[in-house]
Amino acid sequence: MGVEPNASPNVLLVILDSVRARNTSLHGHVNETTPFLETLSGEATVFEQARAPGTWSLPSHASLFTGFHVAEHGLAGPTDVLAPGHTVFEDLQEAGYDTGVFSENPFLTVSDAGLDRGFDVVEGPRNVPFRDALDPTEFVQREGQGQFRAYLEACLDHDRPVRSLANGALVKLAWDYPQLLPDRFSPATGADVYVDLFLDWAGDVDGPWAACVNLMDAHLPYQPSPDHDRWGDDTLHRLQDAMADQVWEFVGGQRPWWQREALEALYDGTIHGMDAQLRRLIGTLETRGDLDETLVVITSDHGECFGEYSHVQPARLAGHGPGIAEELLHVPLVVREPGQEEGRRRSAPASLTHFPDAVAAARAGDDPTRPFVDGPTLVSYRGLPDSAKIRAREYASEDALDALDGPSRAAYVDQGPGVRKHVAWRDRARTVQVVDARTSYAVAGDGAAPDPTRELDDAFADVADAGVKRGDDEDIDETTRRRLEDLGYV
Repeated sequence: MGVEPNASPNVLLVILDSVRARNTSLHGHVNETTPFLETLSGEATVFEQARAPGTWSLPSHASLFTGFHVAEHGLAGPTDVLAPGHTVFEDLQEAGYDTGVFSENPFLTVSDAGLDRGFDVVEGPRNVPFRDALDPTEFVQREGQGQFRAYLEACLDHDRPVRSLANGALVKLAWDYPQLLPDRFSPATGADVYVDLFLDWAGDVDGPWAACVNLMDAHLPYQPSPDHDRWGDDTLHRLQDAMADQVWEFVGGQRPWWQREALEALYDGTIHGMDAQLRRLIGTLETRGDLDETLVVITSDHGECFGEYSHVQPARLAGHGPGIAEELLHVPLVVREPGQEEGRRRSAPASLTHFPDAVAAARAGDDPTRPFVDGPTLVSYRGLPDSAKIRAREYASEDALDALDGPSRAAYVDQGPGVRKHVAWRDRARTVQVVDARTSYAVAGDGAAPDPTRELDDAFADVADAGVKRGDDEDIDETTRRRLEDLGYV
């Protein structure tokens, strides 16, 4: 340690949404997508075998925030709601921390999922061309839907009335008629905006702060900025622009799988762009003298599939959500504890579910990396939400959907080289040896090998409903529903 222990260290959770370990150069990817994370690893702890608790945003973030496994908190559909009083950020807020969340991910900043509780400041979508003018998304969050006259009056009262009106018109067009606009005008906000918002906020806080910064650049559609679009070209951008749905068109057979595979080049560019913003974020904290007073956790909520299989399901996978493949679960996890000066690597299986325990350890002056590997590493997926099935049936047959639907679960144990994964989908179970982010293979049962079903039953024996789900909230406002649909969740 380079500094004295701090009983109230700052807490920074950075989530590189949809980034799988396989496509980070930190984990050996051929494209140099994460040069800064590689540099940071010289003074941080890299978990070589970290796993997301779920396969898409809502369940994974709920586990990250609460410390409950997905099978315990039960948030499995886009309208599920977490009851108050269960997140680490609510605990920190109560302990006197200033708290903030910065993301366009609707489950964190817009929808009524309950994950925005515990944050004093909530910075959501900034999908406007003129950031110095009125933001219609913020206006709707504050005033509600359908307040067109009020928005017009607010525009006329603003210092930038014409730009404010233009913001409103473009966002309305992007939501209602997205096919009329090229993807670069889609309602999405780059990582640089949220890094700026976070740094401005943190710079104004006097006492300890705790923040979640979720960067969505690697979420489909993949739109790397020109400076970071190192492996794509105009042909790939045109191909992506022509796709109505990057998941179900492939599952349904409307498009050949090589097209989905080709988009990985654009995906890599988005990761490179977020890595550059991480360099700016961490560098600014260091310049301010705040870095050594901060627990920094950099990870992802889930990965992404480009046609891979899961070892247990008879279907190729696209995007995220359905499936329990390594490409969805193996994520980067880099932890820099306050004052850390030397890099370390941990090869044991690690679970993001133990993030609240890591925060508690840091506040107690203990090793915050140990909780990630001390508890069980469990993953579960209930199956396709009904809202996803409605969208999927526009493209895919019932047989194709059936190959993706159904409950899945996995448990990881330390067995080198790499880790051993016991995994099941419905009544089909296998044992998989995972060597690294790019190499895994099924282990043949020979009588001496453990029975995967029994191993899973033992691993999940103490997992039960924690009673923290408030119940489905079907009344999603139209703006949120459209954003969830744009992201492929409904």
